[in-house]
Amino acid sequence: MFKKFSQLGRAFMLPIAILPAAGLLLGLGGALSNEAAVKAYPWLSQDWLQTILKVMQGAGNAVFANIALIFAIGVAVGLANGDKGTAGLAGGVAYLVYTATISSFLQIFSPKATIDTGVIGALVIGGMVAFLHNRYRKIELPTFLGFFGGSRFIPIITSFAAIFIGAFFFMIWPPIQGWLVEAGKAIASMGSFGTFLYGFLLRLTGAVGLHHAIYPMFWYTELGGTAMVAGHTVVGAQNIFFAQLADPNHVGLFTYGTRFFAGRFATMMFGLPAAALAMYHCIPKVNRKKEGGLYLSGGLTSFLTGITEPLEYTFLFVAPWLYVVHAFLDGLSFYFADIMNIRIGNSFSGGFIDYMLFGVLQGKDKTNWPNVLLLGIIWAVIYYVVFRVLITKFKVQIPGMEIEDAGSSENGAAMVSPSDVTSDLHTQSEILIKALGGAANIESVEACATRLRVAVVDPKIVEKQPIKDLGAAAVLEMQGGIQAVYGGKADLYSQEINQILGKDE
Repeated sequence: MFKKFSQLGRAFMLPIAILPAAGLLLGLGGALSNEAAVKAYPWLSQDWLQTILKVMQGAGNAVFANIALIFAIGVAVGLANGDKGTAGLAGGVAYLVYTATISSFLQIFSPKATIDTGVIGALVIGGMVAFLHNRYRKIELPTFLGFFGGSRFIPIITSFAAIFIGAFFFMIWPPIQGWLVEAGKAIASMGSFGTFLYGFLLRLTGAVGLHHAIYPMFWYTELGGTAMVAGHTVVGAQNIFFAQLADPNHVGLFTYGTRFFAGRFATMMFGLPAAALAMYHCIPKVNRKKEGGLYLSGGLTSFLTGITEPLEYTFLFVAPWLYVVHAFLDGLSFYFADIMNIRIGNSFSGGFIDYMLFGVLQGKDKTNWPNVLLLGIIWAVIYYVVFRVLITKFKVQIPGMEIEDAGSSENGAAMVSPSDVTSDLHTQSEILIKALGGAANIESVEACATRLRVAVVDPKIVEKQPIKDLGAAAVLEMQGGIQAVYGGKADLYSQEINQILGKDE
């Protein structure tokens, strides 16, 4: 289960990683080409500049308009055991066949009806392609059909399978779609309390990476709402937001579905950086110079990009209850952002970059972006006081809290300083392989946004200290595997280790 979930998390992150760049194009293009912006800043009215901005807007919108296709390809690639290029091609072809099949059935039996299976259909197609690809990519056919053997067989068989899946979804999807719409309405009827529950549970499950299986359902399906934008029905909170962003005729606040995003900004831009300052002030002064970089970089990363794991893992394992408090506060952030009518979407996370692109640049009348600053200042004070008081009162052993003897570590072994570890990625990856119990003990290596996920045969022979010495903010032992938080370097380690082990074919 750990191995499969790790692969699924990796598969989700492939298409999601595209969104920040697409969001940048759409956000800047849409913000600076609309009529209000041109009136406010006349220098934007130059034809050549408006041409560039509109091309940027169109390019970014193309990604979000085809997000389901991108997910189908990403899941197929992420779950394939090898020859991933063929899997990606088959995933794209199969999804096109799948949607064409549904469209054909609609034209024959229900000309006025519409069916949009969104990301769910994409996941089914991607999973089907990966299953058939892993099973038949080395198939040998009779001599007279030999040309169609091996990897060439995959796009063929998956296309036929996609026809049957399309026919199946044509029959079963209308009631499922109706259920999803009703579920979305039920969540909406819970109002701001439902928003709190979403934020709280999303942060709580994020401790072990389970949030990757939750938020896409709200971002890309009817659970996140349904809206008519520019004459087209759009489903999913993020899909609706970006459709409205691309619509030059949209006026007023962005969709209510942005409540699934807006609560992030106060926590990521203000709350957690303030918690980092509180933790820095809690550790003994003699350790502040040594550990200050850890808290500064963690707080800055959270503020700018919304990536929070490096900071969260400084207290998650030593005080899980403190993480629950953090999750509760994050849920409250979603609640107050909702009742304050903050309507800012995002492409990936809730940091300053997304705040500027999808809040400030879109205008107060569409986003109420100044309210984030008001809520954020309050949130910074709350996080600082809560973390300072709880860490001090309960003596939470965050990094830097203990004063150690020079040249010793927790287990009495000599510590590995950064200068002792070569900067060569290949050598570092070999150290990781050895620490993970050697090649024979490694079943699979994947990476999400910040975590290296390794499925191993025997977790007991894994040495955690060398993994931490290479810069892991935390090492989490799961059933059948290990998660190491390396930030943006996780993907580099994943690729290099797979290449060394010969698993990247």
